[in-house]
Amino acid sequence: MRFDILSVLPELLESPLNHSIMKRAQNKGLLEVHTYNLRDYTTDKHRQVDDYPFGGGAGMVMKCEPIAACMDELLAERSYDMVIYTSPDGVTLDQHLCNRLSMMDNVMILCGHYKGVDERIRETYITMEVSIGDYVLSGGELAAAVIVDSVGRLLPGVLNDESSALSDSFQDDLLAPPVFTRPAEWREKKVPDVLLSGHEKNIDTWRYEQSIERTKKRRPDLYEKYLKG
Repeated sequence: MRFDILSVLPELLESPLNHSIMKRAQNKGLLEVHTYNLRDYTTDKHRQVDDYPFGGGAGMVMKCEPIAACMDELLAERSYDMVIYTSPDGVTLDQHLCNRLSMMDNVMILCGHYKGVDERIRETYITMEVSIGDYVLSGGELAAAVIVDSVGRLLPGVLNDESSALSDSFQDDLLAPPVFTRPAEWREKKVPDVLLSGHEKNIDTWRYEQSIERTKKRRPDLYEKYLKG
């Protein structure tokens, strides 16, 4: 799978996408992540990619020309399954969307910045707008990193145990159950007996029941979604 990420600050993406699981995924050839500095596509001698908004108001707006130049170049090289703009206006990223994106081959992400991008870019190129939550970041780079990480780990062969992703929170609209490791007793707190029993069916049942209870208690909104199927 390939991600092409357009940004005014691509260096913000270097650390989160070049370590741990994402680095291993790229080393295995399972994931490609390419970043593009939009300042390289401007004709402005000062490498400026923003300007004042028409109608006045605070903040700056990302200009059409650099974004269009970069996108046109990429679109001439390959077709994209999705062109995403990171925006508070977008659909909220969830596990179902991550699963959907993980089935795609090529995804382009435009990172929002300043007060956003010229609306004409959104109308012309963007096929999906994605938000990672109801709050505002300084730019879309962190959101792009979250998208790549949450999708990349789902690719076959990325995780050492592929079944691990299937038991993550939200895969079936439930939170993951409690987990324990050695020692079996710590500060007088014991691991539930069922997890030490070796009885796979009973363990699976316990985990499922715990997932339901945890979701019902901590995320009643998610529990209602689970009940509706």
